[in-house]
Amino acid sequence: MNARYLWRTFQQWMLCCCLLGFCISASATGENCPPERKSLSAELFAASQAQARDRGFLWRVTKDGHSSYLYGTLHVGRETWLAAGPAMAAALQDATTLALELNPLDADNVRRMGAALAQAPVRPLAPGQRQRLERQLQAQCLPIQAVGLSPAELLLSGVALALARRDGLDAQFGSETFLALFAQQRGMPVVSLETVELQLQALLSPDAAEARQMLEDGLRELEAGTARQSLLELVSMWEHGDQQRLDTYEQWCECLVTPSEKLQMQRLLDQRNPAMAHQIDALHRSGQRVFAAVGSLHMSGDRGLPAVLGRMGYRVQRLP
Repeated sequence: MNARYLWRTFQQWMLCCCLLGFCISASATGENCPPERKSLSAELFAASQAQARDRGFLWRVTKDGHSSYLYGTLHVGRETWLAAGPAMAAALQDATTLALELNPLDADNVRRMGAALAQAPVRPLAPGQRQRLERQLQAQCLPIQAVGLSPAELLLSGVALALARRDGLDAQFGSETFLALFAQQRGMPVVSLETVELQLQALLSPDAAEARQMLEDGLRELEAGTARQSLLELVSMWEHGDQQRLDTYEQWCECLVTPSEKLQMQRLLDQRNPAMAHQIDALHRSGQRVFAAVGSLHMSGDRGLPAVLGRMGYRVQRLP
């Protein structure tokens, strides 16, 4: 499964998990099903402190006499990652405002996401796709009744994230959850860099043809059994903060092969980065010290947020 599809999957499923609880829930349990989800608890947070270390990608950006921070997130995580390492903890303590793509704890975001998904088109599937999608859902103990009721892209995302849970990776342990809860406990303001509507416009297929093609690509990768290894490679890149691999993802992601994939990546990343950079800049210029946390692929290369802010006059320093 290519990196573009995985990152898009994580964003879609993170939205559903964080803003709506779950798009679809497991319909059965058993030895062949993914592990049951663990609930976030004080015990999990306390236990993770013993394994706290810096993960992901962190930058300090300085302009007009004060600094803000950029952090490249992973939208899924392990229960042992619910603690900040030294560099991240210092940046969070210095910051006055947390900026996320979307604040998952904002009640208005929850309401608007529910309304938008209720109106999202459920497009017809190509011949044979329904049966193939049902088989994938059933293999992960997810309800096949959801086919035809929810957008197929989101159902496929549910399959991918159920597979991730087999390796101990879950959206509720992702960076956004931890950061939003940290800010809430501290009383730090949390702002959204985008709207629900803009996110869904970027994440959901704009027409039936692209929706069918995205579903076909995802089904083919799942059926070939290559999804798990690609996921683990992506997670390893993030866990070890491998910036060289991040900056060269286009060379190994297998995500820019077709014209359709190139258009999808432009919509998912390149077209969103300038607007997010201007939002971060506006917050910074107002005197706030911003901790801006967005998906790590938004930080990649000369079109990534560190490079964009550098061209806007910021001094950019990778930490730690």
